[in-house]
Amino acid sequence: MGDTPEGVALTPGAARAYVANRDSNTVSVIDTATDTVTDTIATGAGPTFPAISPDGTRAYLTIYDDGLVSVIDTVSNAIIADIAVGAGATIVALTPDGTRAYVTRQTTNTVSVIDTATNTVTDTITVGTGPTGVIITPDGTRAYVACFSGAVYVIDTATNNVTATITAGDVPILLAVTPDGAHVYVTNAGSSTVSVIDTAIGAVTATIGVSAQPRFVALSPDGTHVYVANSGPDTVSVIDTATNTVVENIGVGDGPTAIAVFPDGTHAYVTNTLAGTVSDMATTVIPDQGSTGGRTTVTLTGHHLANATAVHFGTAQAVITANTATSLTVITPAGSGAVPVTVTTPGGTGTLGYFYYSPFPALTGISPAAGPVAGSDQEIVITGRNLAGAIDVYFGPTRAVIQTVSDTQITVRAAGAPAPGGNAVTVITPGGTTDGLSYTYLAPSTVTGISPNTGPATGGTEVTITGTGLADTDQVTFNGTPAPFAVISDTTLTATTPPSGTEGTINVTITGPGSTSTTTFTYVSEPNI
Repeated sequence: MGDTPEGVALTPGAARAYVANRDSNTVSVIDTATDTVTDTIATGAGPTFPAISPDGTRAYLTIYDDGLVSVIDTVSNAIIADIAVGAGATIVALTPDGTRAYVTRQTTNTVSVIDTATNTVTDTITVGTGPTGVIITPDGTRAYVACFSGAVYVIDTATNNVTATITAGDVPILLAVTPDGAHVYVTNAGSSTVSVIDTAIGAVTATIGVSAQPRFVALSPDGTHVYVANSGPDTVSVIDTATNTVVENIGVGDGPTAIAVFPDGTHAYVTNTLAGTVSDMATTVIPDQGSTGGRTTVTLTGHHLANATAVHFGTAQAVITANTATSLTVITPAGSGAVPVTVTTPGGTGTLGYFYYSPFPALTGISPAAGPVAGSDQEIVITGRNLAGAIDVYFGPTRAVIQTVSDTQITVRAAGAPAPGGNAVTVITPGGTTDGLSYTYLAPSTVTGISPNTGPATGGTEVTITGTGLADTDQVTFNGTPAPFAVISDTTLTATTPPSGTEGTINVTITGPGSTSTTTFTYVSEPNI
């Protein structure tokens, strides 16, 4: 790829993929049969996202820095038109009939509408702050626009009027719609969640926690799974749409951003923005990891699967619970290691992929083990064994956001909790659920007094500071200068004033995992004889 690949789109038959390389001002064309780049198209400054026309003859490419939508002839791979839409052109979506394109303009809080027959802008629609993602419903009647301001705007495509504003999560950015148009999935970058909008009632009906920095979201062709690129831990979260729960985190390249699922549902392309690559991610076995004890529900996707008579994980037979021509649902048998998954039908036996049996996890430590009840951006390190592929981490009832994962370590950030206190740490992995550690949410400290509140500028005054939540104090400073201190109780600590170069009243700051509190102290000169 070029530098910083972001958006990716497949032609209708999925014979080719177009990838926008933002920092090299190019589009890479991939032959999907060989997974090789067959052409590179020079563009304007800052290409971000391509969308392919329904007939596959055109690619519409947003050029963020130049404020354009470039039109690419997919036969010659030449740019045949540049449509000026204005500053901040970010994402483009086409109506099902291909007659119009809707383009978000992130810096101007608007959506431009393009007539694709004339390649001209015919309307401009004002929406919320920072519009980024845009999708069109399968029937073409509505456009949904995700805005940084915390809402999804609904546009009637017949009138181009905003007809509803739906409150989503913290910083909603990108969206996908189910094949039946019944639900819209929205990634919320600020809260590392996915909001589920019921389009019939126009409201969020579920919120699903994913990992850090979610970006693009995509649906499987049958609507059974949602794929979310998490650019923080370099994973793709797989959501079961029947339960709205994450069933797997699949490792990909550095900085995954966009996802394009192939029409047969067997694999997907994922752009790895920081690595400058595209991953070809298999989706034939979801999830492809589970407990050595078995009993994991797995969806198998492929071709000619009707009337399957047996499914084997290695040599052990699974229990089939559902079967169509393109998918199977099974319950895994017990096993170990990596094993092939084979399906037997009246037409013969074929291999769909591999399944990885994960051993039961164990936890050995957490640092730090306490933090503010309001939550914190500080990374918390959980150590243990068999942690690879971790799906979720909870501190009591509060879900923590996964930042990175390895087999021996998970880093998370703590969200705000309902109340102070100790909470069991629970880690959910493909191999099972484990606990045994504790994390304590701390109430904010307060300072009610300091005595004495004056002393010589030479320092050396022992003061007593009173308040609440002082037991976990990390530091006491006088006008920014650290002072030696001792914790007496949760309501009392003592400190010795450092020297001060000047007289006057200064701030005394008490810092702990729960918060920062201040009081004042006045330095005075000693009397002269």
